[in-house]
Amino acid sequence: MPITVMSRSFGALERAQHIGLEVAAPVADAVDRDARFPIEALSALRAERMLGIFIPTEFGGGGCSIADLSAICATLGQYCSATAMIYAMHQIQVACIVRHAHESDFFAGYLAELADTQSLIASATSEIGVGGDVRSSVCTIEHDDGSFSLTKQAPVISYGEYADAILATARRMPDAPPSDQVLALLKREEFTLTRTSGWDTLGFRGTCSPGFTLTATASDDHILPAPYANISSETMLPVSHIVWSSLWLGIATAAVGRARAYIRAEARKSPGKTPVASVRLAEVVSRLQGMRALVNDSVRDYESIMHDSDALSAMNFAIRMNNLKLICSTTVVDIVSQAMLICGMSGYRADSKFSLGRLLRDAYGAALMINNDRIYGANAAMLLVSKDD
Repeated sequence: MPITVMSRSFGALERAQHIGLEVAAPVADAVDRDARFPIEALSALRAERMLGIFIPTEFGGGGCSIADLSAICATLGQYCSATAMIYAMHQIQVACIVRHAHESDFFAGYLAELADTQSLIASATSEIGVGGDVRSSVCTIEHDDGSFSLTKQAPVISYGEYADAILATARRMPDAPPSDQVLALLKREEFTLTRTSGWDTLGFRGTCSPGFTLTATASDDHILPAPYANISSETMLPVSHIVWSSLWLGIATAAVGRARAYIRAEARKSPGKTPVASVRLAEVVSRLQGMRALVNDSVRDYESIMHDSDALSAMNFAIRMNNLKLICSTTVVDIVSQAMLICGMSGYRADSKFSLGRLLRDAYGAALMINNDRIYGANAAMLLVSKDD
């Protein structure tokens, strides 16, 4: 089933489609089974210069839009959830640098370097001791004569061992409150990772996301100039929810595609007779259409105000973006589950071309990425004081 998420860069979307179908899909089950990094797909994305696609053309990048990123993540999500998630998380980090640090001499040079090398950036925003609140940090920046150091106990750093750089949150200084955070770029030669846990999970196994003790030393100009509070509200939160929801849309699209193929195969067995599960297929296609419309509307919403700091920091916008994540992270499970009911044992079996096991396991991870209960709690607090839309 074709993806119809908006895109204004069809060349990039076609490249993503080719990589997904020809490179990611053939090894997706092995990536999942062995919980291994999808090196084939990431190598292809790098070779096609897809990692730097959001970097402005003035720095040598592709200059694509948020709508393009959404379409690419949805496309990759049809073929390998782990590949799509790694790609999405990388682009979130790129977006933070592009939108909040490109005027810095150091980061302007880094963006040009990134566009040239197509390096992969990971994220270290979660931390042990803050209860899952990414807007609080225990670790701190320790300054020393033009450089800084930090040590962070991270419960997960997705694909950290394969990343060329990491963007990490930390308190601005030792006596700063937990919410006074900065975002710092750490290049591979500037940090060390010491494993503290493994990664044997139900789904998204290929993201390779164990826990680490992260230690780093870098020069002060590696710290993004904007406060992390601004970066989070204006870029990290909305872009995260958009690209995550897009790849979940890809998972849902793949599941509905298999359900449709199953119904067609059943119909060919009994010409002139409509399979009983066709009604359920009609229902699940309508759910998919609603999910796609929500993602598209959210992209338009963000792009219409993405250069308006006041609008981006408004509570109503944060609530809308949070609801995008909440709705899509639960809808993807519902859609894949319904697709499995349509396919019956053929969807339940692991050795069937209609198998939906991997998609269902990956779908369940969506609600845990920034736990939905935490997001509902944040929405509830904001709704008490925010004005109606």
